[in-house]
Amino acid sequence: MPPTALLLLNPGARKGAVSPSDAADALRARGLDVIFEPLDDPGRAHALIHRHATAIDRVIVGGGDGTLSAVTRALIDTELPLGILPLGTANNVARTLDIPVGLEAAFDLAAGEARRRIDVGEVNGHCFLTTASFGLSVAITESLSHKAKQRWGALAYALTATRVLARARAVHAHIRWDGGELHTRTVQVVVGNGRYYGSALQVAEDAAIDDHALDLYSIELRRWWQLLSLAVALKRGSHGKRRAVQTARARGFEVTTSIPCPIDADGELATETPATFRLLPAAIAVLAGGVSSKG
Repeated sequence: MPPTALLLLNPGARKGAVSPSDAADALRARGLDVIFEPLDDPGRAHALIHRHATAIDRVIVGGGDGTLSAVTRALIDTELPLGILPLGTANNVARTLDIPVGLEAAFDLAAGEARRRIDVGEVNGHCFLTTASFGLSVAITESLSHKAKQRWGALAYALTATRVLARARAVHAHIRWDGGELHTRTVQVVVGNGRYYGSALQVAEDAAIDDHALDLYSIELRRWWQLLSLAVALKRGSHGKRRAVQTARARGFEVTTSIPCPIDADGELATETPATFRLLPAAIAVLAGGVSSKG
């Protein structure tokens, strides 16, 4: 019996022009049986995976980081491996795992047997694969229209950030973790599980999605325009060396703020502070090449 895949495609993804029949044919040509379900509402992913769990041996998802985040809890529950077709705007999970954006190569990996176990982050019960954050990033998420993402792709993040920078307001936050704490007046707190987020920014130079740790940074600025000087460092992941940035690495964080702050997880609004962040180490398997950072 050939392996059977549940294929979930988000038609709203930026590169969602790939047709279900073409994707299914490509996977069948690589030796898989395919069950296709449209994922016009990512909220249906959990139920769909559980419905088919006994008849399949993998889940292949075509979409962006938010779509992948929507299937994560069901993958943990069912222990099914994940194949990724990077059809989103930023595709940071795929970038972190060195999954090519070219669909032919992505089909090869999704239909193959090479597996890599990766960590999952969780904030107030919501899973995330890239980052969960509050502050400036949420203002960008709230202002970034689906139409702009479809038209401009990664450039839409930069254009939207420029518009919201001047409205950035600092909040007081108390962050605790095993062995440390931080009191900060912050415009942005990011907790990362993988390396990349947003428009291919880096959480930290040495962050990995399988290093069994969460990386946190907090930006402390007096004037919004000072953030411009951090732009290059944020892209490279070297911002932790700047005086205006506080960093920490741990398996979990407790965060309280002077006012409730909405939190996005993998680019989707999910919860608000106070928040408990925790790591679920090696929680899911991804059909991807590459070498685990844990050996």
